[in-house]
Amino acid sequence: MQTEMTINGIVHAAVRRDLQRLESALTEVADKDRDRAGDLQRAFANLRRELTHHHEGEDELIWPMLEKFGADTELLATMESEHQAMAAALADTGTALDAFAASGSANDAAAARESVTRTQAVVDQHLQHEEKDVEPLVVSRLETKEWKAVEKKLSRQPPRVAGRFFAWVQDGMTPETRAGLDAAVPRPVSFLLGRLLGRSYHREIAPVWQV
Repeated sequence: MQTEMTINGIVHAAVRRDLQRLESALTEVADKDRDRAGDLQRAFANLRRELTHHHEGEDELIWPMLEKFGADTELLATMESEHQAMAAALADTGTALDAFAASGSANDAAAARESVTRTQAVVDQHLQHEEKDVEPLVVSRLETKEWKAVEKKLSRQPPRVAGRFFAWVQDGMTPETRAGLDAAVPRPVSFLLGRLLGRSYHREIAPVWQV
């Protein structure tokens, strides 16, 4: 039986969505369109920041909690190693997009797209691994006091950070992820956080994907 989507799954969906958006946009961008190149650079920086923040929370809080419950330490070490591989891939894509933003050239757009394709492979390999082998361990602990403590720490974010997060995950989300978020966070709360506290996302990032 399929379990309902967790916040972790919702983040994964947003990451996959943005990487696909970026790859498609780099295919369609016109030569010498430096404004568009800068927009894509900025949108990727937002994705990179959100994914890095997500992984830091896993490394610092979730993996240690699972280890206390007897999770395979080799599996958790692999998760951290995969996070490092993703960080390297994201850095490579960031460098490629920086070059594209500086030149706007079709050649640099193609190089950036190739980097995004490589990063997609690295990221998706990890996301699938985590969803298969780690997510069930987390789901089985959702009612424990240890998870509640971790969840409380994870949710303790500055208003601006929380607002940008909720604006980001809700941007173009599918009905499945919408249902998952509604199950985890009352819709009026997620709407207000995303709209009021996430205004900077709607001003700076969302329009990039609406072209």
